[in-house]
Amino acid sequence: MTKLYEGKSKICYATDNENELNIFFKNEITAFNKLKKATIESKGVLTAKISNIIFKYLEKNNINTHLLKVIDDQNVLVKKLKMFNIEIIIRNIAAGSITKRLGIKEATTFDKPIFELCYKNDDFGDPLINDDHCVVLGLTTLEELQKIKDITLKINNLLIDLFKKINIKVVDFKIELGLDSENNICLGDEISPDTCRFWDENNRKLDKDCFREDLDDVTSIYSIILNKLEGIKL
Repeated sequence: MTKLYEGKSKICYATDNENELNIFFKNEITAFNKLKKATIESKGVLTAKISNIIFKYLEKNNINTHLLKVIDDQNVLVKKLKMFNIEIIIRNIAAGSITKRLGIKEATTFDKPIFELCYKNDDFGDPLINDDHCVVLGLTTLEELQKIKDITLKINNLLIDLFKKINIKVVDFKIELGLDSENNICLGDEISPDTCRFWDENNRKLDKDCFREDLDDVTSIYSIILNKLEGIKL
């Protein structure tokens, strides 16, 4: 296969269909802008399986996603999307950068989800931006941005409902969206402990913070999430 792009956690390959891609989930894990990195056996399998379960659940609940078919434990066939050059973040509970930026105490639960946008641009360090910045930079139209917000908040509600079944809190998450060949806004990238913060009922961290903060073994932590998701009926 022809490699089109390699990111921190995935590789995109071309397929015989110009509207489809093969995505491979890597075993590499990074933090702090790649200043901390490691290769962890089976990590790619765990993130792929978790993300696939979540994407299928969202599809059943009328969220358009790029997922077409699970090929094997680390490869998926997806629709090729024209990605919006933004990262969309939802925060339900204070953790990570918002606690440092705004001095909010970690574990503070927000009255309603906080919706944030980041401009995907390594030269500027993926800065936080607002609605007007999105339009001025040509990243989205105001109409697209409203649809993006509506879809993201619906995803948040669905994730909260799903993870409540396994006694896990959805603290925050980052997603990426794009347009398919019919101009439908679709969820791309992945949803996994690499891109979300998950806490159990005792606020034990069950996500990539275990790697960032040297708290726990990533494989065992991600396996907890996968085993719990596999144990419920979606």
